[in-house]
Amino acid sequence: MSNKQTVLVTGASRGIGAAVLKAFLTRGYQVVANSLTFSRGEFSPAPNLALVEGDMSQETTAEKMTETAISRFGTIDHVVNNAGIFAGKAFTDYSEAEFDSFISINLKSFLFLSQLAVKQMLSQGTGGSITTITAALADNPIAGSPASIPMITKGGLNTVTRSLASEYAARNIRFNAVAPGVVDTPLHEKNDKNYLKSLTPMGVVADAEDVADAVLYLAEARYVTGEVLHVDGGAHIGKW
Repeated sequence: MSNKQTVLVTGASRGIGAAVLKAFLTRGYQVVANSLTFSRGEFSPAPNLALVEGDMSQETTAEKMTETAISRFGTIDHVVNNAGIFAGKAFTDYSEAEFDSFISINLKSFLFLSQLAVKQMLSQGTGGSITTITAALADNPIAGSPASIPMITKGGLNTVTRSLASEYAARNIRFNAVAPGVVDTPLHEKNDKNYLKSLTPMGVVADAEDVADAVLYLAEARYVTGEVLHVDGGAHIGKW
């Protein structure tokens, strides 16, 4: 893969986003990475890495990311929409404020950055890819792990991925999603590991690098679009 290609990664300071960032850097990509803050992370600006701090639910942050990519590296070739929030609880316990947060952070961040990236890819005329992190729970809910409200957004992201894959296929802009199951990230650092292992047929908890491998594959798989790739140990298949 040419080291002249540029990828934008949101929510990149830790967890899945940090693993994705490292994977693309290792493959020789130029990366524009976003997080609310990188102060807790291990990343610093480098010739092939630009850091943009800010809230991806604000259109101005998406504009800053795309402007940084063009000014520093000249193109936008791939986007990884990873920024998002999750909270599992009973349906009746979610508040309106939480609902608004899921919509804002999980959906607006996708909308603002993807729109700007697609416009740039169309002007470049060389295609590109947009890969979004969704969730296996959107396809196969687990009774013991209720998460109905955040799954409204994750399921919506799966749907818009397929819709946009069709809309832009002829322009060689590919849209795919990676739907993780349980991943060993700070989100689950206080959860019982044996319980987490019970949430997958394989009885294992994925590493963030497992998800990053799937993201990298989709970015480079030039004939794959409209795909929701599950990285969940088989949980999306159904009951086990």
